[in-house]
Amino acid sequence: MRIVVKVGTHAIAKKTGRPDHRALSRIVTQLCDLRKAGHEIVFVSSGAVAAGVEALGLSARPADVNDIQMCAAVGQARFIYEYEKLFAAYGVKVGQVLLTHDDFEEHRRAQNVKKSLDRLVRAGIVPIVNENDVVADDELKGRTFGDNDWLSFLIARLVKADTLILLTTVDGLLDAAGKRIARVESFRNVMKLVRAGEKGRLSKGGMDSKLRAVRAAVESGIDVFVANGRKSVLAPILAGRSVATFFPGSAL
Repeated sequence: MRIVVKVGTHAIAKKTGRPDHRALSRIVTQLCDLRKAGHEIVFVSSGAVAAGVEALGLSARPADVNDIQMCAAVGQARFIYEYEKLFAAYGVKVGQVLLTHDDFEEHRRAQNVKKSLDRLVRAGIVPIVNENDVVADDELKGRTFGDNDWLSFLIARLVKADTLILLTTVDGLLDAAGKRIARVESFRNVMKLVRAGEKGRLSKGGMDSKLRAVRAAVESGIDVFVANGRKSVLAPILAGRSVATFFPGSAL
């Protein structure tokens, strides 16, 4: 099975923005276990800008695009270094892939991305994908990957993934009372039933962003799970345990 796993900023960073080594280690261990079980993994990880915010001593994510790019340049090196060390402990090599909207909007470039990801996966290397915030100016154009939620859908569709797992800081899609919804068969009126939540000060996502990506993915025939990235949930999800919100592919 080919699986795209996406983790949001707040699931792997401390409140300061500094990478949370324990959270990173937990996720890497799970990903390596999935690989050992024979699954093909593409890993989409946020957190570079947040790491740069902390490293530069800023109190919050900047509003200015050039300042965001500066934070990404500083933070990306810190984040990929952490991942490289953690995966190496399991004898797994990683490859960094930084993308923007333009890489998906032109067919030739999108196919080059697909070929690169396929080659990495087949060579036993885990691709670590992130938005290329250092050069991206999408926020100036009124478009965003939403803390990589939309990016994870684009990647899942491009590589023909069977499953997309979005890891956040809650146990899944929550209803108005804060209770996890185990399964969503239809998107009709779903926004009226759930607690959308707010994006954090270090990221640009939120549940609204995730639902947009989820809907696009399931309409493309991809099974999607939204789960708590602060817990060891990947193996239980694939074992069929109810620890996340499940959106079956082609749910309408």
